[in-house]
Amino acid sequence: MGEQLNLLSGEPQVSASEPTTASGPMVVPDSLPVPNSLLIIDTETSGLDPEQDHCLEVGSILFSVADRVVLAQQSFLLPVSSNAAEPINRIPASVTRLPQPWRQALDYFSALIDAADVLVAHNAAFDRQWFGHGSLPAVQRPWLCTMEDIRWPAERQLRSRPSVRDLALAYEIPVWAAHRALSDCTYIAEVFRRCEDLEGLLIRGLEPRQLMRAQVSYDNRHLAKDAGFRWNDPIKGAWTRRLSEREASELAFSVDAVEPLPEHQAA
Repeated sequence: MGEQLNLLSGEPQVSASEPTTASGPMVVPDSLPVPNSLLIIDTETSGLDPEQDHCLEVGSILFSVADRVVLAQQSFLLPVSSNAAEPINRIPASVTRLPQPWRQALDYFSALIDAADVLVAHNAAFDRQWFGHGSLPAVQRPWLCTMEDIRWPAERQLRSRPSVRDLALAYEIPVWAAHRALSDCTYIAEVFRRCEDLEGLLIRGLEPRQLMRAQVSYDNRHLAKDAGFRWNDPIKGAWTRRLSEREASELAFSVDAVEPLPEHQAA
């Protein structure tokens, strides 16, 4: 799974900030439509670099937002010659080469993508980079990251960048398996099914974001940490986090943008 592989870097996790403004509950933008359907995606890969490594498993769940139900689900392996990440995902390369209709599975997967308004992944920055490489199709759908983009309710007491395991447990979902693509998709679907304000979480999560640097002194660095900013990642010597303009305006300290605001979040 992309999120688990990313944890190999030892990236710190910090406390979540309260998803409210000083004057009350967070305002949901009126200009963004609520997606009707989501395709929750997870990948297992042989490494971290899509230029050298390969995607070897795909899991996906088509989820109806209004009805809070799973419409379809799929999992399949892609054949690879080696898998350096086998100690993590427990998928021997030889298993990926056993007979199974992976080409037909790719066709169905493309149909599921076409049926979705938004693609969802935990650590979407990792999963989306494999599309358009190897066997996976290039996609032209907006992405939503359940680790970076969604500000989970404060009463769930989650870190600002929760693991799939912690997110599932916060919503009282048993964790029975890890490191396989479909099981991680199932956890996210079950979380969504339990979210009373799923529509609001999705709309706020889909706001355009850009990397911003906190303007805080050394003595006030706790303000950035408590707001979910990360030190030295990806900019050395700075506290940074990807934020929407609305989120930046609600902070108790100033920030400045360190990258252009993207025109859209499609791959």
